[in-house]
Amino acid sequence: MMAGKEYVLAIDHGTSGVKTAVVSTYGEVIDFEYEKTPIHFLPNGGAEQDPNDWWNGIIKTSKRLLQKDVVPVEDIAAICVSSTWSSTVAVDDEGVHLMNSLTWMDSRGAPYVKEAMRGFPSIAGYGLSNLLRWIPKTGGGPELSGKDDIAHILLTKYEYPDIYEKTHMFLGSKDYLNLRLTGKFAASYDSIMLFWVTDIRNVNDIHYDDKLIKRLKIDRSKLPPLKASTDVLGTVSKCVAEELGLNPDAKVVMGSPDHQSACVGSGAVRDFEGHIYIGTSSWIECIVPFKKADALHSIASLPTAIPGKYQCIDEQDIAGGALSFLVDIFRDNSKPLDTYKCLDEIAERVPAGSDKLIFTPWLNGERTPVDSTSLRAGLYNISKTTNSDHIVRAVFEGVAYNTRWALNYVEKFIGRKMNPINIVGGGAKSDVWCQIFADVMNREIRRVKNPMQANARGAAFIASVALGHITFDDIPKLVRYSNVFHPNPENRETYDGLFKEFLQIYKNNRAMYERLN
Repeated sequence: MMAGKEYVLAIDHGTSGVKTAVVSTYGEVIDFEYEKTPIHFLPNGGAEQDPNDWWNGIIKTSKRLLQKDVVPVEDIAAICVSSTWSSTVAVDDEGVHLMNSLTWMDSRGAPYVKEAMRGFPSIAGYGLSNLLRWIPKTGGGPELSGKDDIAHILLTKYEYPDIYEKTHMFLGSKDYLNLRLTGKFAASYDSIMLFWVTDIRNVNDIHYDDKLIKRLKIDRSKLPPLKASTDVLGTVSKCVAEELGLNPDAKVVMGSPDHQSACVGSGAVRDFEGHIYIGTSSWIECIVPFKKADALHSIASLPTAIPGKYQCIDEQDIAGGALSFLVDIFRDNSKPLDTYKCLDEIAERVPAGSDKLIFTPWLNGERTPVDSTSLRAGLYNISKTTNSDHIVRAVFEGVAYNTRWALNYVEKFIGRKMNPINIVGGGAKSDVWCQIFADVMNREIRRVKNPMQANARGAAFIASVALGHITFDDIPKLVRYSNVFHPNPENRETYDGLFKEFLQIYKNNRAMYERLN
């Protein structure tokens, strides 16, 4: 180790678990630990997690990691959290959560959002007057699917009024974890975005808008004070430092939600450079130098962790989660196999296009480029010659078709082609999936080294900027790539044709899904 080198305890809190890593201030991932956390699915679109499970995951992973002595503990200068966006926690004035977190998959607040946003004339479910209220100030508006923080707050207000009254503040999961680390209440300009009550017209002067707050009939006093992602919230609390064995002078940097952290960790931090994240969910996004909105496809310029910069993003509900679903179906607990590796091997031996079998990955509805809680997954064009191998590859390809669908609208939004595109997240570990993305999207795909650590690396870079070690402009030259995947021209006709049919499946069946679900 270099003498005097400093490190960050980077916490990557995802839907399925907590990864805690020691990362140098220059983005080198030294080691990490992982702890799974459960999610509880409830009737009518409920998806909750116990914030104590998150915190226990942080404690367990941090202790295991620090006990390895991979770096001198006194050289860990900061802690920075990346966490799921739009998982909302109601806390009392002592910071104790009052109910389970309503996660980004929880859509039970949809009726209250639709009621708040309706009006005449109606455009895609939004009243024109509400579009004119929200879009100029926020760049968009609450998703009608009910998966944003504001929907969770409205659900709490109308269905859990006792808890709403007792709530001191509503916090996103990242800001709740920062509260547990420091005892201080705050949100960052990017983490508060999906509350949809901030005026972001001037990216250097983001603030609450009292008119929007009043329109939604929520209490201004229950919203946290705002800071930049690179601000130091404070030092780690004495009790946490003692429990983990950390230096009590370690600073806690505000950090960012998963999207913004992954953007930084992917290295695509310059204007119009794009990245794909493939985790439980997925997204495609890039930094943009302008404020703009496409309300019909839920794309807007939103604040990033990078001061003075917007990003545009198209987030999809299920990506790697489709493989998890497949694993649960095929798993044989009597065989201790690396199941995901087996899926890779199966997908690789099936020809491109899976003999024209098409999978739609809408297991939990969809967020973008269409906002719907009723869409569902399906397999189309099954024949007597279809086997389980075809199904496996079709799932990989279906997620890629969905991402190409999103890419079309992102590229229209930015007015240019994104090529190459960096890829990060657990799904990026798969060579065959990266090649499928390259072939389906007809783009060069660059896999960032240690793709599963993109969020942790991003959190460490944010902390490094806060500590004065680097600037955001330094990041592209600090990020390395482990492979580059080029489109195979032999698969162009196959995938272009199947993608057209994928879109047609949506158009032909959306009314049926509405009736069924």
